[in-house]
Amino acid sequence: MKSKLKYKIIKTRRQYNSYCKVLEELLFKSKKADEDEIELITLLIEKYDDEQYQLPEFDPIELLKSLMSDHKLKAKDLTVILGLTKGTVSKILNYQKGLSKETIRKLSEHFKMNQEAFNRPYKLKDPVNRKYKNAALMNTQKRMKQTA
Repeated sequence: MKSKLKYKIIKTRRQYNSYCKVLEELLFKSKKADEDEIELITLLIEKYDDEQYQLPEFDPIELLKSLMSDHKLKAKDLTVILGLTKGTVSKILNYQKGLSKETIRKLSEHFKMNQEAFNRPYKLKDPVNRKYKNAALMNTQKRMKQTA
């Protein structure tokens, strides 16, 4: 005998709203016996949210510029937020200097975002650093070894 599933992968907005209502009711009741059901519905809702509301893949500098625009921030405001000089902020915004781990941490804290959003590889315009694709390697100028 085939049993019918109580919950399925969410495919429509109507189904999503229905599951949100069920979850709200279960959370309101707050019974120990409902924990597995709550976890399952939460997982299904999160999966739907992730699929429906994916952010475009901005490089970290495009993202930063977009956030600055949204929050009406200027480069001088970033100097205060990040504790960096005006020149360093300018180099970052012009793809001449990579984001350090500390800068990524401060940006994610300030904008209340996951650090992963700022910790993505992107190309620098600085000819010395241009060949490095890894964001961690882009943070400092590379020196070429001289052979005698």
